[in-house]
Amino acid sequence: MSNLLILGGSGRTGAHVLDHAARRGHHVRALVRNPDKVQAPAGVELIQGTPANIDDIRKAAQGTEAVISALNNARTSDNPWAKPVSPPMFMTDATRNTLTVMAEQGIRRIVLTSTQGAGDDWDRLNPLVKAVINLSNIKAGFEDHTALDQLLRASSGINWTLARAVTLTDKPLSGPLRAAEAGTEKPGARINRADLAQFLIQTIEDDTWIRQAPLVWNTRG
Repeated sequence: MSNLLILGGSGRTGAHVLDHAARRGHHVRALVRNPDKVQAPAGVELIQGTPANIDDIRKAAQGTEAVISALNNARTSDNPWAKPVSPPMFMTDATRNTLTVMAEQGIRRIVLTSTQGAGDDWDRLNPLVKAVINLSNIKAGFEDHTALDQLLRASSGINWTLARAVTLTDKPLSGPLRAAEAGTEKPGARINRADLAQFLIQTIEDDTWIRQAPLVWNTRG
């Protein structure tokens, strides 16, 4: 059992992370803006605050051993042209704050959600997909993901993992799940958020994919 700090626990993927971590017997603490609006599993400790505020992270991180971030650069809907809700570099700035706190408190392990096409995986995307990203409001999120990727790779003393999800869906758990370094295998088209959450927890438990950014997908469904 580990003491885990979850960032983004009020989101669609983060809710699954809270549930699965609690089911696995971890002591879970989540930093959320509005605790009253989060239906957390029994035993999950909700701390009011935002990862945009480093002092809120300091408070929430005390006594924890690892961090899972399911933060995203949100829009008003999944429509590519939907208006952005998050600040332009929200994930990168929040992670910079988190890495600072981790160094202060001696926390070395962090696992974060990312996306296919971030960082060095951009060149592998289909040209049509690239065009949609560049012409739509998805672009801001990809720029944030790539900056986050660069921030982590430049860090020292941190055992990070970036789980690069393919297209996310809200279907129930379906498994099986596959993870591989970008460019080594042809990934599937989709991954369920519940399965991604399990991968994040499993990666913490097994201490795998250290300083790597695997693509993650469901092999069927």
